Amino acid sequence: MIPGPASGVTLRPVETRDLDTLFGFMADPGAVSMAAFTAQDPTDREAFDAHWDRLLALETVTMRTIVTHGEIAGNIGSYEGDLGRELTYWIGRPFWGAGIATEALRQFLAVDGARPLHARVVTDNRRSIRVLETNGFTTVRTDEGFAHGRGEVVAEYIMQLR
Repeated sequence: MIPGPASGVTLRPVETRDLDTLFGFMADPGAVSMAAFTAQDPTDREAFDAHWDRLLALETVTMRTIVTHGEIAGNIGSYEGDLGRELTYWIGRPFWGAGIATEALRQFLAVDGARPLHARVVTDNRRSIRVLETNGFTTVRTDEGFAHGRGEVVAEYIMQLR
């Protein structure tokens, strides 16, 4: 159960000790299916650790752990991608539906002021679309891509914050 409202959300730099919890969230089959765009094998801990080692070493990557009332709820970050500056976030399933992602993104936009900022979201992930729209993102186009989390090509929205 989620303790209290999203107003208890804070962001802090990712620490190595956070990775066990984040791996658990990112290996959750239900969350993998919802997110769609995931690692090829979300249960491969060695690949997960290598990926995070790379992320945390890059100066062009900004990653934060999302904490709510003392519990890790997920992560949020930005990086240089095909679209320019791109946003990524992952909320653990126990924390879905409580406004945590919306508040974490609101706070993160003050951490990374790069604009435009882009996000990719599978078209049927209504909650994530709402999180982005609430924080000022608009859909600029649709695209298709292979989603490892679903094992098929899916439609996605490319969203942008100017």
